[in-house]
Amino acid sequence: MREVYFIKQNKEKWLGIEQVIDGKIKKNPDDLSSLYINLINDLSFAQTYYPKSNTTVYLNHLSSQIFQKIYKTKRVEENRLVYFFKTEVPLLVYQYKRYLLYAFLFFILFTSIGVLSAIYDKDFVNIILGESYVNETIENIKNNNAVGVYQSGTTWGTTIGIIFNNIKVGAKLYMYGVSGGVGTLFALLSNSVMLGSFQYFFYDYGALKDSARGIWLHGVFEIFSMVVEAMCGLILGASILFPKTLSRFNSFKKGFKDSFKIFLSTIPFTICAGIIEGYVTRHALKMPLILNLTIIFGSLAIVIFYYLVYPSIVNKKTNKHTNDTIL
Repeated sequence: MREVYFIKQNKEKWLGIEQVIDGKIKKNPDDLSSLYINLINDLSFAQTYYPKSNTTVYLNHLSSQIFQKIYKTKRVEENRLVYFFKTEVPLLVYQYKRYLLYAFLFFILFTSIGVLSAIYDKDFVNIILGESYVNETIENIKNNNAVGVYQSGTTWGTTIGIIFNNIKVGAKLYMYGVSGGVGTLFALLSNSVMLGSFQYFFYDYGALKDSARGIWLHGVFEIFSMVVEAMCGLILGASILFPKTLSRFNSFKKGFKDSFKIFLSTIPFTICAGIIEGYVTRHALKMPLILNLTIIFGSLAIVIFYYLVYPSIVNKKTNKHTNDTIL
């Protein structure tokens, strides 16, 4: 892009920021942060393509001024955590919503591969899940206790172990994104194939209904979190492969910051999944069916609302307060 056109395209926005700095236009701290982020993107672009230009000097000066204003006017954010989950994460999810779609499509594809592999190769489940685990589960099914594997160990010990394991799996799905997303897809493939073959295994032994009553008590939060974590890995990979107008390093920094925030939002769901698996799933077949369904569909409603519905609501609300946010 020619520098003249770059200036013409952004001139009104920069003049508006000058008025904010001079106090002629009032903005709350959150809007100031959005202005600052957009200005930093412009500065990064100018540093890349016009490093010795007066435009770069001007934008650098403007950035430092608005940075100082943010911290001069910034309120004591006792509700920072609330803002993070209530506004910041939903806006990022909305901005990167296509990556969530990609993650879901890959998840469905890979899970289907697991199902088909289990259908056409009877030894596939033994290879994926382990022969001892399969034999133990078959015995549990014969004893009308499809969720017996979840009843071993103490509740608190099992819960802690599950939580840390799930966080480790999620971290791999995310951090493997540095490979350009290939590592993330491979990790998602491994976990999704396991899930597909696992579910078909119960179907093949006539215990799908009983297994679903137990597995999906915690599985909704756990699996949905896995898909969102894969989304974060894909965002990270795309920031490296497709920097667009930013330098590759600046694109990676932005991609890492945004994706890491979304990744952090999955931690509460992962913890909830671990608690449910450790304390509730072991009682799945003794619980009233209505209670199982309430927990399963209640969990599903929560994650669907937070990651699929709520981001659009927050985005519309935000756009009413500012015209300067560039998604």
